[in-house]
Amino acid sequence: MKRLISVLLLLILTFSVCSCNVPNPWDSTTAETTLADQQTTPNTTTPEVTTPGEVETPVEPESVEFRILSTAQNSYTFCAIINAEHKDAYIDMESFFNEVLAPSLFGNITYEETLADVMWYVDDAPADADTKVFNGSTVVFIAKEYPVPPEPTDKIHITFYHTMGESLRGVLNKYIVEFNKLYPDIVIDHKQVGSYDDIFTQISTEITVGDQPNIAYCYPDHVAVYNTVYAVQPLDEYINSQEIITRADGSTEIIGLTQEQLDDFIDGFYEEGRAFGDGLMYTMPMSKSTEVLYYNKTFFEEHNLTVPTTWDEMEALCATINAIDPDCIPLGYDFEDNWFITMCEQYNSPYTSATGEHFLFDNQTNYDFVARFRDWYQKGYVTTRELSGGYTSALFTKDPDESANSYMCIGSSAGANHQMPKNYDGSFKFEVGVASIPQVDPSAPKAISQGPSLCVFRDSNPDEALASWLFVKFLTTNVDFQAEFAMASGYMPVLESVMNHPVYESELNAANGYENLPLLTAKVALEQADAYFTSPAFYGSSTARDEVGYLLQFCMVDPSCTTMNDIKQAFKEAIWECEYQIGW
Repeated sequence: MKRLISVLLLLILTFSVCSCNVPNPWDSTTAETTLADQQTTPNTTTPEVTTPGEVETPVEPESVEFRILSTAQNSYTFCAIINAEHKDAYIDMESFFNEVLAPSLFGNITYEETLADVMWYVDDAPADADTKVFNGSTVVFIAKEYPVPPEPTDKIHITFYHTMGESLRGVLNKYIVEFNKLYPDIVIDHKQVGSYDDIFTQISTEITVGDQPNIAYCYPDHVAVYNTVYAVQPLDEYINSQEIITRADGSTEIIGLTQEQLDDFIDGFYEEGRAFGDGLMYTMPMSKSTEVLYYNKTFFEEHNLTVPTTWDEMEALCATINAIDPDCIPLGYDFEDNWFITMCEQYNSPYTSATGEHFLFDNQTNYDFVARFRDWYQKGYVTTRELSGGYTSALFTKDPDESANSYMCIGSSAGANHQMPKNYDGSFKFEVGVASIPQVDPSAPKAISQGPSLCVFRDSNPDEALASWLFVKFLTTNVDFQAEFAMASGYMPVLESVMNHPVYESELNAANGYENLPLLTAKVALEQADAYFTSPAFYGSSTARDEVGYLLQFCMVDPSCTTMNDIKQAFKEAIWECEYQIGW
């Protein structure tokens, strides 16, 4: 084909064909779902398709529209709308391309001309010219490079970096459609960059040339680094704004957050945005996790064991389990840095500060708990991810008859899928129980807050800055989105009202320690919402996290760290390393 470039570049154009007559499965009046429908892994997805009824009605191309949802290099996403009363209205694919898309986007290129260069799919099945496209169908074109569509002059393009896999991008795209019903002039160009560290690395480079995105997934430590050059937009001006704006559907809203919206956020998640020492709000919570205690419920019930609520009870329990099974390691703790930071918080012992002297963890209280955990390791009570050579869920999910297995694991609530002890045939080796982590003082519990937030980068264009905020506000305050995203990701929602969402509430009530473990974990994690904390964020907070993790690991295993004086010296060296890394 003459118009197509010979160099093979895959171009995927996804058209979500929708209609006002299609019910929202997350609407409280129509919501019906199952765990199998909604609890997916980040690497799988099932397209949402409306099944055709008995009467199928073709429509004229004049009844079909499209809207550009996002554009990126060699990738375009649209929403096509069939304006028809018939729920089973359809348009054949050739007409859809020739008479709806091509005239506006691809000039005189026709379906016939592209046959040699394009693969066509409808609802994941290979398609041809006569394939019917129904409401809710997904139409995919995989082709060599096409001419770039004309840039709409009245659109505001917002770039969003994230780590979402295919299934989560599907949820995001669905709600971008909903957002564009309210703000059709805002185009969301979203991109999966890689891991959170990949996002941090790429943005850190782009900031130097002023080419950073408008919005990004972020962690507090990363935001603190971005802010060394004042790259992140404080959100207080938007949050507090009472200015009223009119949306495309004629409804109105204030730019800022209402008191009801503010009150709906889980406090510990929301307050993370102010962890930077200057009292300003730099992030909004997107989806969150914490640490929980996974335990072999079958084993506990067989031996009449009680789930520990304090570290003293945990120590006694580990001794009991070792007496029952001398070849096991009773407890695995995935993250040494989280363990150290959590103990500081539970003991109300200094760790770091975002202002003044940053590194405060060199003190007697912290020496004492490190010495205690060294003793646990030497007795064979505990191991960690670094010490065991991998996530301790690998020990927890082993067959209980195998040596060096564990009966408890403290890990992320978002990683529950990895704590499911399945046999090769899909059956379960044992039932998993989930509980809050042990505490120093159960009457004043503390548990670490984790998981991505959203930050908006400073922009010289006030329209882009406002559009970025409106999208961030939409994602973080939309109850349906928060419920569906939590179901698909394994993260916790950030809004209290999601617990009353009919679909989410139903799934939480049905959660158990087998195939429903991710939701059981979320249920337990949400019950401790009042315990969440975030450590201070500043230039150097990431270094402190790394150093205390290594410090705990070193003191637990190194033969040169056997006395209290050895432990104190290890602390002093960790402080020195922190200061050296930030140039003090």
